[in-house]
Amino acid sequence: MYLRRKVIVYGCFWKCVSVSSEMNAALSRLVVPSLNRNVPCVGNLCKRLCTSDSAVAVKYPPIQDLSYYARKYREYEKWHEKIKALPTVEEKLLELNMPSYYGWRCFQLKEGVIPYDFLNFTQFVTRTHMMVCDDLPISIEGLGGSTEKSPLLDNIRPVFEEALIFESCSKRFSGGEDKDRSSSMVKQIVWRIMSFLSRNAPHLADAQVDHDPRIEAFWVAGGMEPTYSTWKSRKNCKWHSHRADDYENRFIQYEGAPFMQLRHPLPLSPVVDLQNSRDFEYEIPHFKYDPRVIGIGMERRHGTIIPGFWPGDPCEFGLVSFHARDHINNRPERYGEEEHAEALHAQAILASYGWLYPLACYQGFSTFNDVTYPLVTQTVITDGQFWSFYTYQLNTTLVHSNESIDNPRRNLCWGTPAMKLYDKIEDGKVEGLNEEVLRKLLKIFLNKPSERDVELKPYLSDYRYVANIPDLKKREWLETRFKHLYSLRPRHKPLPEVYNWEKIYKIDHKTRPMDPRRRPFELDINPFKRRLDEHQPAYIPKKFREDKKKKWSDTYYP
Repeated sequence: MYLRRKVIVYGCFWKCVSVSSEMNAALSRLVVPSLNRNVPCVGNLCKRLCTSDSAVAVKYPPIQDLSYYARKYREYEKWHEKIKALPTVEEKLLELNMPSYYGWRCFQLKEGVIPYDFLNFTQFVTRTHMMVCDDLPISIEGLGGSTEKSPLLDNIRPVFEEALIFESCSKRFSGGEDKDRSSSMVKQIVWRIMSFLSRNAPHLADAQVDHDPRIEAFWVAGGMEPTYSTWKSRKNCKWHSHRADDYENRFIQYEGAPFMQLRHPLPLSPVVDLQNSRDFEYEIPHFKYDPRVIGIGMERRHGTIIPGFWPGDPCEFGLVSFHARDHINNRPERYGEEEHAEALHAQAILASYGWLYPLACYQGFSTFNDVTYPLVTQTVITDGQFWSFYTYQLNTTLVHSNESIDNPRRNLCWGTPAMKLYDKIEDGKVEGLNEEVLRKLLKIFLNKPSERDVELKPYLSDYRYVANIPDLKKREWLETRFKHLYSLRPRHKPLPEVYNWEKIYKIDHKTRPMDPRRRPFELDINPFKRRLDEHQPAYIPKKFREDKKKKWSDTYYP
């Protein structure tokens, strides 16, 4: 009898708890000194509470998928939300490197290193639709069309010719250094054009000019087939064999090398509305193979995102950047002109995305948190004689996991074919000057940035940057740690590796059973599964301790 009443009470109690929090509170106030004596009281109370009106407003938590891949996906989403919630730019950039103490295995993309058939891969990892056209999608009053004469064009032509003659007759580059000659010529032309247009384009006076800036971008690209080792490990496990062919992510690290770039406090106006970038007519090729099949190498390093300046600079939006095309001269002639043209398009897409993406990260976005408004830049690729012009609009930064295929947004790039500026320069005269090239160059400089009616930094706090954090110790620690990480200095200990003799005698053939097991592979330890904050903090000498018992300094990782 005692056992039966106990079950009844527990059953009623469970029923009440599962129905309403009001019943739970009522039961918590109930005093039960003796179980046998108070069973009827608890039963009547449960009946009254269960039949009350509060039972209608019951809300159960959502039922979650407890499979391995579903749990991993929720962990990734939680991490992405953590990055979005971080208050400063530097903390967001640090958090991208937190899961890996020794850095990520990144595919290295460097400007000027363009493998054969590179355009499809470039479009896919940047989610870019390429449009080749005769003119840029910019309309500037006073320049007219290709058949119209413009007073501004006529006035600037002597200045332009003077810059070409000065650089072509210079003796500094008698050794045939094409990149240095083209760099000097471009800088001379840009400075003269900016001086001439100072009255007609006052926004150029507020622009910041960077010479040979450091441009680096790190992002995660998905939609590619797994490597053979990953596929084999999945296939041999019965819990993962059904998903052995699933796509996986790759880490991309880009390093740009422009001659110079112009930045402004205000962004350029978008060419296309953000909603119009969802048009499915903007096709994106699907490159599903491992990037090593086209000759892209890998390197373990920390992901760095730098648009040529440190966070906090007031000129944080791009106007135009100038890049070299000397790598075209080193490509085999058997590739053909069409392949050379695609190489220039691929270079322009990477140069534009590799600059706009870091600029977006300085606004608080990331490869996991998409932009809320489009960003625009202009790119010029030249060697002084041949010029290619591009306009790029960044509409999305989500190219990882399923977003690499299902993301409705597309980044857009408009580009012109390579155009010849002049035929030759002899006896201090420029012969065959192409005014259409000069007109397009003026269009780029006269494209005026403007204010946006949107929140430019929706995911940043009032501090925005580490330099504005009021806590002195935290501010100094984060600034030092951020600059040290971005200096790419190696760790004080070399990277863990398996030596050749260990692979032969300990792993493949197991001929040394008496050796002590001390190496990570002998203890089933993966040394690369180590977080950035898994290290001993700095030691505080006794004379510098505020608290005598505290001998390890504080850390302020995100």
